Parts: sequence; structure tokens; C-alpha cells
Amino acid sequence: MLRRRALGVAAAVVACLAIWAIGALAGVDYTVENPGQPARVIGAGAIVTVALGATLLGWAALALLERFAKRFARPVWISLAVLVTLLSFAPLIGTEATGGAKLALGATHVAVAVMLIALLPARRR
Repeated sequence: MLRRRALGVAAAVVACLAIWAIGALAGVDYTVENPGQPARVIGAGAIVTVALGATLLGWAALALLERFAKRFARPVWISLAVLVTLLSFAPLIGTEATGGAKLALGATHVAVAVMLIALLPARRR
């Protein structure tokens, strides 16, 4: 199970990086500006860091649920993953950026959720 979960983390990070790279190759301007902050460009390093952090937090949450609520861990964790993914769009909505940047960055949020939901929970028996 450790191998499967590590693969899920790696797949999520690689998927996010691929989405970012495709956008960059297509000419997407990843400059974003949040209220009260200077504009900044979202680079590959930021994509990898945030994706890795999110996936590891997801893995930790699942491990805790499996330890303390084994019977309900899978459905609770999947519900939590969907909720966190939906909430992750809130900052993106309030950010000043091009449509292409918002689309690509939003797709990275979905990629993390899809990979983790597909690969992290134990298979049903």
C-alpha cells in the first residue's frame, strides 16, 4: 500500500507539472495578482511545492482516518478531498490573472484530487 500511495503522490505532482508546462508552451501568462500583494509569476517550482504539500497532507489525513476510524475512513476521506478541492478554487476566483492561467491552475487543483482519490485509499475488498 505504501508503494501505491507514493505512486499517487508522484502522479499528482507530475500531472500538475505537465498541465503547467502545456500551458507555458501554449503561451499562458502565469502572472497572478492578489489583492494587497504584488504581482508574481507562478513557476514550475511553486507548482511542484504546492502539489507535493497538498498530496502529503491528503495522505496524512487518510492515514489518521484509517488509524482512528478505519470503518469510515474511505468515504469520509473522499468527501473531505472533494470538499477541499472545491474550497481550493476560492482563492483562484479572487485572483487577477488571464483566463488561460486560471484554467490551467484550476486544472492542477482537479488533477491533484483525481490522482489522490484514485490512488490513495485502500482498494475495496
